[in-house]
Amino acid sequence: MNINDKAIVKEYFNSTGFERWRRIYGEGEVSKVQKDIRIGHQQTIDTVLDWLRADGNLDELTICDAGCGVGSLAIPLAESGAKVYASDISAKMVEEAKSKSSLLNQGYQDRLSFSVQDLEQLTGRYNTVICLDVLIHYSQKDIAKMISHLAELSQDRLILSFAPKTFYLTILKKIGEFFPGPSKTTRAYQHPEQTIREILIDNNFAINRTGMTSTSFYYSRILEAVRHN
Repeated sequence: MNINDKAIVKEYFNSTGFERWRRIYGEGEVSKVQKDIRIGHQQTIDTVLDWLRADGNLDELTICDAGCGVGSLAIPLAESGAKVYASDISAKMVEEAKSKSSLLNQGYQDRLSFSVQDLEQLTGRYNTVICLDVLIHYSQKDIAKMISHLAELSQDRLILSFAPKTFYLTILKKIGEFFPGPSKTTRAYQHPEQTIREILIDNNFAINRTGMTSTSFYYSRILEAVRHN
């Protein structure tokens, strides 16, 4: 993410964007469009949770949740037995995630940690690295470098979701419609699936499972890639 985009995203999710997305990710009353996005986002979360739980080895895994938001994925992963390291560029999002996780019993809290970091700052090595609904903030010229960095952190598996760039969506959905409403202040980038696949292949990963979430106002392609031995 270039410096300008990063500054805009950080400011947005620490101000008006935080309250807006906190409502969307929550359970209270929201507009019809926001409810549709809430449902779509949760479907993406549920797809990834179903994949990982089906493998039956969550209690053996270390997981990096890069761009964790309010903990919608990190918290249930910790509850399911994984050791989760979650981070977000927004301090307010991280504080909200910590607040939600405080409701967990102490056993699960020991398996979950949060930090305020953007994706470029992440270090360490994890069995699985997950980055959901974050690549929409990265331009085409930045995406290869960012995914390559996430790949370096992953020992075994990388799971990404992104807004797919297709003829259909380009015609029917202008970029700004992914974040409708007067408080939208961030750019939203679509990416061709083939581009993402080629970047993963270049980093010695092979596509394993795929998913697609599609509602009226939310579109997210999900790719699980595993490292070649």
